[in-house]
Amino acid sequence: MKNSPDGGDAVLQAFRALGIDYVMSSPGSEWGPVWEAMAQQKLSNEPGPTYLTCAHETLAVNLAVGYTSITGRMQAVMLHAGVGLLQGALGIEGALRGAIPMVVMSGESLSFGEDPEFNPGFQWQALLNQVGSNPRLLEPLVKWSQQAGSVTAVHQQIVSAGELAQRTPRAPVYMSVPIEVMTQPWTPPDELRDPPPPPVLTATADDIDAVAQMLLAAKNPAIITEEAGRDPAGHAALLELAELLAIPVVEGLFALYANFPTDHALYQGPGRPPLIDEADLILTIGCRQPWYPLANKPRKARIVAIDDTPFRDHMVYQPSEAERFIEGTITANLELLAAAIRAAGTDSDAVEARRATLTAASDARRVEIKATEADAAKHDTISPALLAASIAKAAPDDVIVVDECITHRPAILRHLRSGAAHSYFRVNGGLGQSMGVALGAKLAAPDRAVVNTLGDGTFLYNPAVQALAFAREHQLATLTIVFNNHGYNAMRKDQESYYPDGVAARNDLWMGHPITEFDYAELAKPFGAFGAKVETPAELAGVLEAAFAAIAEGRPALLNVLLDA
Repeated sequence: MKNSPDGGDAVLQAFRALGIDYVMSSPGSEWGPVWEAMAQQKLSNEPGPTYLTCAHETLAVNLAVGYTSITGRMQAVMLHAGVGLLQGALGIEGALRGAIPMVVMSGESLSFGEDPEFNPGFQWQALLNQVGSNPRLLEPLVKWSQQAGSVTAVHQQIVSAGELAQRTPRAPVYMSVPIEVMTQPWTPPDELRDPPPPPVLTATADDIDAVAQMLLAAKNPAIITEEAGRDPAGHAALLELAELLAIPVVEGLFALYANFPTDHALYQGPGRPPLIDEADLILTIGCRQPWYPLANKPRKARIVAIDDTPFRDHMVYQPSEAERFIEGTITANLELLAAAIRAAGTDSDAVEARRATLTAASDARRVEIKATEADAAKHDTISPALLAASIAKAAPDDVIVVDECITHRPAILRHLRSGAAHSYFRVNGGLGQSMGVALGAKLAAPDRAVVNTLGDGTFLYNPAVQALAFAREHQLATLTIVFNNHGYNAMRKDQESYYPDGVAARNDLWMGHPITEFDYAELAKPFGAFGAKVETPAELAGVLEAAFAAIAEGRPALLNVLLDA
């Protein structure tokens, strides 16, 4: 019986200090000391994080991503040795690209049974340890990685790592904690420090004033954004700034969030409307790639980049055409910019004239969208536009959409999203993550409906069985909708673009396109979830209504919708 604190208690106390709500874990045999500490926490009714067991490492990481995306609060992930890191690396890399802070940990052994007083297990010698230690496996995918070398330092190392993860640029960090460290006695410090929140960083007053004057002087300003909506305050700050000067807002190629209300007169859609090439000043707000390729940059505009980190060290190529940077916390800098413009005063006649022009363009855009939806409803097959519009009609107003579609993402952006704050999240990095991200979002927002949209190819990359099992165990009812286009359409389209007159095109022989297809909705049955295959437009509204009713009652749902393209 353990009667004094050890390294497992040090780890748990570090999680408490960092304000961790959940420890998401795909368990490994090294974590006995932490489980002992958490069992004691439960029996003693002490405050501290809740432990969640996942049956897949990527699922564990993605749960943390989804939860943090909604709450803004960093979480902890415990994986198994080096093999667990490799399995979870897809999610960790996605968190890096999405600037999601998290503390990732796994264990290793240092003694290999040679210590007569401690046996870590035979598996460590031949199967689990990594030459050079675990951190080298994750170095390219995290902000910082290190082995904990001593029980006396492990608590502070984890706390410091968590603080670092939350500093700009936000990113995952990694700690390898040997079993021998966790099983050693630990003496807690006399005073346990709770670290302060990360600081809000802002540009200088001179830089803010200079950009405010540029905006006031511009005849045709425009905004392109991908990440302004990371938090609701950023969404509100962008709305205020745009409305002050009637600036059109366009969402860039890789918009990760709902950044602006899609029914607002100033919203001019995703993509590249003609106004971009007529603009004389463009603000890129939280943009990794506002246009592609570089030769496609706006023809006339001066460019100002507003970003937490205008240059990202995980990107290989990131040319910037900005002549000025407003660097720091996006929300705070947008608020300062709006305040500077209000203080300077605006040309109300010019602003209202611009607003009228943009309102007309917005109205025309919405008429075109409605016409597309009306035309889609006339056919006897289900198009991506019809499916996206039908989901929007059936969903409650406060729905959260977690999107991992590739080919059909344009339909989702045009026909499904409302643009309300925290209503849309795009999964980052490699495919196979959205089911876990959706469950993490539901964990963070249990009273909101969560819809996960993904293609059939992407569905097969996800740990679907493990996600459905986790949803059942923890009563996390999400609606997963497979946009089934009967193959890897993205693979086919890229090959066709490279070789439009190639062998494959001439013979309809697309080697990378076929999928071994089955009725994905059948996977719902073993987990007590609602499942349905939808083949015709006549079925669509009724099945969606039943699916939303199911998740409202706490029952997960999985739809396999057969598309015509």
